[in-house]
Amino acid sequence: MASPNPLSDGVTYFLCGFISLVALYVGYQVLLHPLRSYPGPLIAKLTNGYTGFFAFKRILHIEIWRTHEKHGPVVRIGPDRLVFNSATAMRDIYQNERVTKAPIYLATQSKPGAFSLWNALDRDLHRRKRKLVGRTTTDASMRAFEPSMIEQVDIFIKHLANDKHQATDVKTRCSYLSFDIVGLLSFGYSLHLQTNEENQFLVEQLVRGNHRMNTFMQIPIIPRYKLQLYINKFFQQEREKTARLMETMIRSRMAEDVHAKRDLYSHVADAINAKDDDSLRLGDLWYEAFFFIIAGGDTSATAMSATFFYLSRNPRCYEKLATEIRTTFQSADQICGSKLAGCQYLRACIDESLRMSPPSPGTLWRHLAPEEEGGRPFIVDGHVIPKGTKVGVNTYSLHHNEEYFPEPFTYNPDRWLIKGDSDEGATTRKAMHDAFAAFSIGSRGCAGKPTAYLEISLALAKTLWYFDFETAPGDLGDVGVGQRGEFHLYDIFTSTHDGPYLVFKPRDSFVEDFGDTA
Repeated sequence: MASPNPLSDGVTYFLCGFISLVALYVGYQVLLHPLRSYPGPLIAKLTNGYTGFFAFKRILHIEIWRTHEKHGPVVRIGPDRLVFNSATAMRDIYQNERVTKAPIYLATQSKPGAFSLWNALDRDLHRRKRKLVGRTTTDASMRAFEPSMIEQVDIFIKHLANDKHQATDVKTRCSYLSFDIVGLLSFGYSLHLQTNEENQFLVEQLVRGNHRMNTFMQIPIIPRYKLQLYINKFFQQEREKTARLMETMIRSRMAEDVHAKRDLYSHVADAINAKDDDSLRLGDLWYEAFFFIIAGGDTSATAMSATFFYLSRNPRCYEKLATEIRTTFQSADQICGSKLAGCQYLRACIDESLRMSPPSPGTLWRHLAPEEEGGRPFIVDGHVIPKGTKVGVNTYSLHHNEEYFPEPFTYNPDRWLIKGDSDEGATTRKAMHDAFAAFSIGSRGCAGKPTAYLEISLALAKTLWYFDFETAPGDLGDVGVGQRGEFHLYDIFTSTHDGPYLVFKPRDSFVEDFGDTA
């Protein structure tokens, strides 16, 4: 008779115990959890690794859209997460003063206790920061900044001509333009991405950083235990390169008078007591600068690229917009923000691009503020939300909801120009605008909305004034094509993309203003 093996028995007991715990956990999540009645993928009910996996693949927005298509307007995509797909939910979540950002936003912290406008969970702290940063993008500030923006757009125009009828990577051109503009708007600093290779690394480095951040945010254990601080050490070299550039930008601006320029620094320096000392990287100015540059550079570049993509593939829309621009203005000097505001079809083309390919296509997670717990129920689109649940509306899914946008994969700027005073027309217009969330809504909506519209409008209008353009021939022309022919975005909380590749042909107006393309 064989003698008992204590080691073998110990392993057996451990495995039995482990299997029992897993079974209990699965049973609770599926049968007893407060969110058990909501549909969704089984694995999503058990682990946040579901969204983490698709965030790592950069297609989380597509996966959530598919989940809505299969399960309906509200789905459970995490053990404690509900994502909605309705304009009512949008209002109930983002225009609700009782909610705040979920703790997962702390995954963006570079050190404990450091908050920017982006990750300030406290509602009062966010209001104070938003008030300061918002001054940079008011209509008055934009009017003062517009000449600098036009100067950068003119550089953009010259580079398109230099490509001499060959395929142009619009993504690269738009990214360099946007980051040059946001560098000037934040610290009056010329990054010269359009004309010099030295700082061009910034664009792709920020894309990789946002990708990591978005993945971190899907896995709550990372921000809970500050694991991002250790993971980021593996990327220390490239992060340091970006930090040195940021430090140069800030210190060069601090060497000037605070109010020498009407930029971000002039509005926040006094309020946050900015000092040019060894603690610069630990101060509030540092964190606000990172947020401002990331938010202002990526999103506008994506919106411009998407609009170029859709116009090049929709000849009727292209001709209609080209006619509007070329008949509204008599010369390029007349193309300015105040007059572009009257170009309704231009705005419709931009909004339709923002609808189909929103620069921030993901889900902005919220939860009931801790100090509000114990009060009246938290209700989203008729659903009473249990304590501790994170909720959000996925922008990409909402923008492709046929209830608000018929034929959602069809580029149709005319949908934004519905005329008539009939009840049906008014209802359709209201439904679309209520469901349009490219810049989010409410107190935490994007403060840079006026800047984005001005930049995109100027770039598009001047391009159509000086050029005809079309999709590049061959395989390059297919770069960027996503599902059902739309412009494909990679979800990195903001977004990145490939292409489009277009061919720009200078018109006589270019030669008149700039001379021969040589």
